Amino acid sequence: MESLEVLRDKLDKIDDQIAKLYEQRMKVCSEVGEYKVKAGRKVFDRQREKEKLTDVASKVSGDFNKKGIQELYQQLMSMSRKLQYRQLVEAGALGRLPFIRIDDLDKKNARVVFQGTEGAYGQAAMHQFFGEDVNSFHVRTFREAMESIEEGAADYAVLPIENSTAGPVIEMYDLLDEFENYIVAETILPVVHTLSGLPGAELSDIKRVYSKAEALMQTTRFLDDHPDWQRISVVNTAIAAKKVLEDDDMSQAAVCSAYAAKVYGLSVLEDKINDDSDNSTRFIVVTNQKVFLKDASKISIRFELPHQSGSLYGILSHFIYNDLNMTKIESRPIKGRPWEYCFFVDFDGNLEEPAVKNAIRGLREESKNLKILGNY
Repeated sequence: MESLEVLRDKLDKIDDQIAKLYEQRMKVCSEVGEYKVKAGRKVFDRQREKEKLTDVASKVSGDFNKKGIQELYQQLMSMSRKLQYRQLVEAGALGRLPFIRIDDLDKKNARVVFQGTEGAYGQAAMHQFFGEDVNSFHVRTFREAMESIEEGAADYAVLPIENSTAGPVIEMYDLLDEFENYIVAETILPVVHTLSGLPGAELSDIKRVYSKAEALMQTTRFLDDHPDWQRISVVNTAIAAKKVLEDDDMSQAAVCSAYAAKVYGLSVLEDKINDDSDNSTRFIVVTNQKVFLKDASKISIRFELPHQSGSLYGILSHFIYNDLNMTKIESRPIKGRPWEYCFFVDFDGNLEEPAVKNAIRGLREESKNLKILGNY
């Protein structure tokens, strides 16, 4: 048997040949790209690539090699497409996305809607972003908030999209998919729960605790120290505070924010009762206009993929190739199509950056129903 050094030397010589052939291949791909640009041809030809994979597999022996050469050629063809997408973008294709860059949001004259009632975390997030004097109103559901901006009753909606401990707000992803509304900003609100009751109440008086189900779960350790307390779920934490005030019962308390306690005139019986001291909620600012701020640095998109092996892997390569940092991915079932899914992805970037344009060009060609949800 030949020594390891001799075998490695053989591999190095083969790799030198492969590198030269790769460069030759990409040169021809560039010429193909130039032709497609001039002729207005699509870059991605799914049927052609399928036939190519079948052809190369027929030229090698053994199942391992057949699978291996198909994976190799999938990568080669993926790199060829990325080169050609870049040529298309440089030629002006996708040079202008249907989003208009703006310098600032008109916070002073904006009318804003939030979900919940007075004292809700949504109201606190709205005040954090737009200021205390904002012209605002509230609605009962997330859907009503999305309808308000779609219909023009409000310029912006401030809505929760993700909690650091409870995870994504699934309904919001479905609504972003359904409505032609777009994310233009975000704000992160620390979530600090208190146990609040009527003025003069003591912990020893409490028998029933009201709050949103998630808030009760986020304060389990504190509540478990009081096993005789009945825990009752309501729509949100502000509703819980409002109920305690209206019922005027010393035995009742609410798990709510200090902000809600102040709004409804309650006393904080115990502060900072979260299980996780770093709990926070990310709120998005949504509008019905396709606009983005000049210094926007995050993009949210939604797309569908063929239900086949490797499709997600291939799509994610567009972020890697263009050096774009993907920060989040979520999947959701597609309504009316059992066991098929769409994907929501957040990644760093601005719509005016060449790397972003290149990636979006590839994503648009290789996925289905791509929707840019916002740049913020």
